[in-house]
Amino acid sequence: MRRLHLPKGDVDIRILQNIEEMEDAVRVQHEAWEGRQNVVPASLLLTLAHESGLVLGAYTVDEPRTMVGFVFSFLAQHPVPGREPILKHHSHMLGVLPAWQGQGLGYWLKRAQWQTVRHRGLELITWTFDPLWGRNARLNIAKLGGIARTYYRNRYGSMNDPLNQGLPTDRLLVEVWVNSKRVLQHMSGEPRKPLDLAHYLAAGARILNPTRLNEAGWPEPSPQVTYPARGEGQPVLLVEIPEDWFGLKAADIQLAWRWRLHIREVLETLFGLGYIITDFVRLKGKPGRNFYALTWGEATLE
Repeated sequence: MRRLHLPKGDVDIRILQNIEEMEDAVRVQHEAWEGRQNVVPASLLLTLAHESGLVLGAYTVDEPRTMVGFVFSFLAQHPVPGREPILKHHSHMLGVLPAWQGQGLGYWLKRAQWQTVRHRGLELITWTFDPLWGRNARLNIAKLGGIARTYYRNRYGSMNDPLNQGLPTDRLLVEVWVNSKRVLQHMSGEPRKPLDLAHYLAAGARILNPTRLNEAGWPEPSPQVTYPARGEGQPVLLVEIPEDWFGLKAADIQLAWRWRLHIREVLETLFGLGYIITDFVRLKGKPGRNFYALTWGEATLE
């Protein structure tokens, strides 16, 4: 168990084991994703917890002790070229109550998950996220040390909750290699200082799809993208995504569709050329800008 001192109050993170705790996790799902239909039931969470899965919950220290966040994963296989598939944990869900978001609790839940999976002797944790959601990209790539090189089209089919309705549920697969130098550095108490856009541009990185703002003030995807030739990988490429994805989606669903198809094409093409997402860069301002940094070759995974 780990105690955290967050701005909103102290919480304990612990492994969940009984049905009452799993029912708390169901409540968090309902409150974190209002309107979501495919909630994971308590009975399934309990089964996973006792059959090689892992369910972690964050509870307030003050009475009444209330669950404010949880994460769960299960044992799975991961294909590795040239080798037999390896065992891993696949993390299916991370949920934090709205009132407790923005305080780093998601990071600490994922870090506790990483610690436990590492203790169990596994070398990989994976999960999926929407490639256009910058806040999750920053957590998964920039803060947790994950990488991404697999793109799933419409992974979960049509979903009617506010976060997903109206668009294909495209996803990136995050890989967190548990004992890699990059992950150990990100999970340490003294992670490296993040690189900003100026650092990347000074080092010769190229923005592959620079945006322009339309009359309503929303970024438009680049109408033309020039990709590097196969075998001529540039060291670093930057791919831009909207800074306020959900605001854009709510304001202009047709523009959101164009962004979905644009990022699908760009990332699938770059992954096919051997590029890997290894960083996420946020340029603050009004408006702000978000970028994936992609590097070429397996050496970037160390």
